Amino acid sequence: MSTTSESIAAVKPIPLWRRFAALLYDVFPLIGLWIVGAGLWVLVFHRIYDAQHPDPVLHVLLDLWLFVITAAYFVVSWTRVGATIGMRAWKLRLVGRDGARMGRVLACKRFVLALLSLATLGCGFWYAWFDGERRTWHDRVCGTHMTRL
Repeated sequence: MSTTSESIAAVKPIPLWRRFAALLYDVFPLIGLWIVGAGLWVLVFHRIYDAQHPDPVLHVLLDLWLFVITAAYFVVSWTRVGATIGMRAWKLRLVGRDGARMGRVLACKRFVLALLSLATLGCGFWYAWFDGERRTWHDRVCGTHMTRL
């Protein structure tokens, strides 16, 4: 059964609490990825990286590395499966305008906009309370919808 834009819009909107529950659930696999990523970092830079007295440049590069890992987790999950582990646990799926999975460029754009939504004290998420379709700001801008599985 193919999902069209009309049938996506007709689906009951996803409550905001369910989105936050999925986001909280996604923290756990991210912690595991961050541990593995930091371990790889230490293996590569063990001769020049001192955890007790880190060089500011290496510290910023480590933060950037962990950011890339986080972005990869969300972008790969959204483009290959249509949902992250947390979204699957809460039976949510992210689809594009046509009801299909998103492409990489759109997923990267949505990830950056979702970070901005969080950075503004969650204002981009709170926007869903005032939106008729209960879409967050970044979903509205990217033309994506959260649906139930």
